[in-house]
Order: sequence, then structure tokens, then C-alpha cells
Amino acid sequence: MFERGFLILMTLVWLPYGAMCFIDPGLLAESSGVVATTPTATTEIRAMYGGLQAAIGALALLAAIKSHLAKSALIALAMLSGGLLTARLIGLAMDGGYTGYTGMAIGLEVFICTVSSVLLRGSREPLVA
Repeated sequence: MFERGFLILMTLVWLPYGAMCFIDPGLLAESSGVVATTPTATTEIRAMYGGLQAAIGALALLAAIKSHLAKSALIALAMLSGGLLTARLIGLAMDGGYTGYTGMAIGLEVFICTVSSVLLRGSREPLVA
């Protein structure tokens, strides 16, 4: 039950944010300082911040509806948030420039990675078949 609630929460976090970034790539300029200076850069923001993040939310939604996909979605959430967190922390160490956006992103990524991992550890099914 908690697993399904977490997947629904992940849907509500990732899907709308991805959709907003796809529709308005300029949204990131204010919050994170990411600015597109060419049409290619705008497309890149639409793809990476829009399409990818919306797809993560769609995966969480699908897994919330189809419980047999929950483990796969939790693995994906743990790996993706862990990758984002690791790269963000290393980037912060290399580049500096901590902001409220960075802190919020780190907090979210720690939460997602931790909860996904805890839910996977509590699962009765083996991680690999």
C-alpha cells in the first residue's frame, strides 16, 4: 500500500514538472539559471527536462496502476535519483554555486533514492529472476 502511494507521489512530482518544462523551457531560467541560447538548446531542455522527467512520472503512474511493474519502477527511481544526486553533489564540489534550487533538488533526490531503496529491500521478490 505504501509502495503504491509512493509511486502516485512520484507521478505527481515528475509528470507535471516534465510537462511544464516541455511546454515552457524558459521556466528553468528563473528557478535554476538554465537558459537556452539556441533552438538546439531549447530542444535539449524540452527533451531532458521535459520529456525525460515526464516519462519518469508516466513510468511511476503505470507502475501504480499495474502492480507487477512496481519493482521495475522502484529500481528505475532509485537509480535515476541516485545518479542525479551523485552528479549534483560532484558538480557542486567542482563548480560551487549552491542555491535554494540545488538544496531542494538534493533533498528530493535523497528522499526518492532512500524511499525507493527501502521499498526494494522490503520486497519479498528477488531483485533478479
